[in-house]
Formats: sequence, structure tokens, C-alpha cells
Amino acid sequence: MSRTVLAIDIGSTKVCAIIADIGDDNDIKVTGAGVSKAQGLKKGSITNIELASKSIKNALNDARRVSGGAIENAIVSISGAYTKSLNSSGIVNIINKEIGIKEIERVMHTSLYNANIPNDYEVLHTLPYNFKVDDQDFIEDPLGMNASRLEVETHIITTQKSNLHNLRKAVKAAGVEVENIILSGYASAIATLNEDEKELGVAVIDMGGSTSNLVIHSGNSIRYNDFLGVGSNHITNDLSMALHTPLNVADSVKMTYGSLHTPTNDLIELPIIGDENSTHEVSLEVVHNVIYARVEETLMIIAQSLEKSGLKEHIGAGVVLTGGFTKMDGIRELAVAIFDNMPVRLAKPIEMDGLFDTLRDPAYSGAVGLIRYAAGKYSPYEIDVNKKMRHSNENPIETEAVSLDDINSNPVAMEPPEEEIFDIKNELTSLPEKKHKKGDDIGVFSKFWNWITQLF
Repeated sequence: MSRTVLAIDIGSTKVCAIIADIGDDNDIKVTGAGVSKAQGLKKGSITNIELASKSIKNALNDARRVSGGAIENAIVSISGAYTKSLNSSGIVNIINKEIGIKEIERVMHTSLYNANIPNDYEVLHTLPYNFKVDDQDFIEDPLGMNASRLEVETHIITTQKSNLHNLRKAVKAAGVEVENIILSGYASAIATLNEDEKELGVAVIDMGGSTSNLVIHSGNSIRYNDFLGVGSNHITNDLSMALHTPLNVADSVKMTYGSLHTPTNDLIELPIIGDENSTHEVSLEVVHNVIYARVEETLMIIAQSLEKSGLKEHIGAGVVLTGGFTKMDGIRELAVAIFDNMPVRLAKPIEMDGLFDTLRDPAYSGAVGLIRYAAGKYSPYEIDVNKKMRHSNENPIETEAVSLDDINSNPVAMEPPEEEIFDIKNELTSLPEKKHKKGDDIGVFSKFWNWITQLF
């Protein structure tokens, strides 16, 4: 049975809504899309709920008009601004010696329970990048394996609670309930990466109007993410100041003459800011120098972030650039030079049935990624913002999942079952006795019990 999904990509410069039908075999057919200018947003975060909701509503109404249907629940993107990431790990005992979905879910929730998350932050994604079955490391998929112990290392992405609540409020004010929230950089990766790049390891950089999001995908999932509050609008601002011309004229100059290749010495005539009846001549060489300086600085900051990640040696497939900023002529060649001759690919969204021509633009990678997420094209396993376990073979209908709240309210659930403890005690009695001082019995047993409870 097919289902209809709505994706809303909320960016700094535009809001894009896409409606699509997803079939039983998870094939996607886009039926409607709408785009509106973003208002009430700054660097990817909501600064005015009323204005932001109007932008969302405008895009939504256009999408509904084209699609001809109404849908009340949406999957929404959130900027990497105000996010914090950390790595955690979890370990569980496998009672029946075979790893099923419940065991994978349990170990992932354990890693989430073990993470030290600040009180004013909420979890967006819990993504496993390494499973260990007994002593065997880097298992691609532990499902169905025989084992006595399962370990996981996870990358946990969190965002400020206030940021999340403001996003929900703005979307709700537009007449839609938020079903799920996805990090925009994660969505862009889903929209652009192929299987080889995921396997080899790759850095995806979505360069937008006011922000740039970086995620490093290695093996099973995302292992690192970062955010930079710089985008193509900063080039417009630089040109406006350097050429003493209004912002709208500077933006037009960027779109018409923007290039990182060797410029000509031709002159163009531009109005003067504050006195638009007067004009002055500007050399295209000056335009080129201003643009080149800003793009070079932006790419150098991203290169520093790649170094900081400590994962540079894990990105064998190099760098994938997407987003509206990447349409700048010559950006790939400059990126290759700045990223130490790593492979660099300019990426558009992966093709889908019914995809409008406008949505094939790199600027819409995030929106297309949200639709693909709704069709199950995410990491093989993850815990989403609703604390639900997601996996690639799941039924689209929501299933009951272990909640982190349940674990917090019942920490005993993290301890091993009684029969496991009994077996361990039996093993303990069979160990050769070791002489020790009187009064040490309680201390030794206490230390052993602490070790056991952490283990399970």
C-alpha cells in the first residue's frame, strides 16, 4: 500500500516543500513541490516564529496545489547550527546467542543511556558506526549472527531543546505536525552519495546561502558533523561593500560575473549605494578578487574542520560538494587545491521519478534527501529524534520501540537477567581460590559486581 509523505527543508534563504508517493517497494514518485523565500531565519535557525511559519505555509500551499492532495504530517530538516556531537558506546549480553533487531535496539539504547548529554540538549540522531560481535571488530551488520556479546560505538548528534521547540512551533503554526526531524547535512548526504563513496568514506559539504554543513560518512554511518555560518550570501555582502553598490545589484553581479577563473579587465557600470541615480565603473578583476577571497577563506575553514575531525585518512572517496554555493564557476578546481589534491565531486540530488527540473539543482539536495529518508534510504540502523529505532528493513508503519525515557525511569533494565547472573556466580565458584586478607571479601565482590553490571 503506497503512502504519501511531505518533506520541508527549512534553509536560511529558502523553504522547500516536496510531496511524494512512496510505494510498497519504497520507490518514490514526486507529485508536488513548492519553494518560498525564507523569512524569520538566520544562519539556519528560527529568529521569528510568525515570519518563519508564513514562509513554510507559502511553500506548503504551492506544493499542495501542484500535488492536489492534503497531508498533515511532515519530515523536517534542521540546521547544524547549535548542534553538539559526541561519541558513545554500549555493550549487552546475548541471552539466546543469536542477534536480532531487539538486541541491536537494546545495545544502541544502552549507548544512548551511557552518553553524557547536557540537560538543555535533545538527541537528533544516534548513529552506529562500529558494531563488535564478541571480539570481532567492524561488523557491517550483526543481524542474525551468533554471539554471546554485542558492542556498538555510536555518533550522537544533539541540538538545543529551545531550537527544536521553536522549529516545531513554526511548522505547527503553518498547519502541519512534525513527524520527524533530520539534520540537514545528513539529508544532503542521503540525496547525493552512492554506495561506493559510503564504503570508502567521504566528506559531504552542503554549501548554502548563509550556512555550510559538513558530515563525514564512513562505513555504516556518519562519524562526524560540523557547521559553518558562511554561505554565498556573504559573497553578496562583500561585493556590496567593496563595490559600493546596493545588495540586489551586488547579487546580480555575483550571478552574472561570478567566476573563480582568470578574469578579464572589462569594466561594468554599477549604481552607487545611497545615490542610485549615479553610477560608477568597476573592473571585473576587482569583482573576481572579492569573490575569490571569500570562497578561498570558506574552503580553508572547511579544510581545517576536516583536519580537526581526525578522520581525514578515512575518506578515501574524497569530498562531495553540493548546495547552491557550488554552482560558482571554478569552485571544484579551487577545492582540489585547498583539500590537498583529494578527489572532489560536484553533486546534484540522485534522480527520482517525477523529480521536477528545478529540484535537480544542487540547492535542493537537502529537500530531496528528506524524501529519500522517508523512503527508508537512511543508515542501516539509527535512533531518531522520537527515540524510535529505525532500520532499513522496517515496516513503514510505526512499531513499538524501547524509549530512553523508559531506561531512565527504570535503570534496573540495564542489568543482566537473573539467569545470566546465576551463570556468572556459578563460574565464579569454580575459579581457584586465592588467599586474601579477612575483610576483603566484600570489597572484592563489590568491585566484581560493579564490573558485571557495567558489562551487561
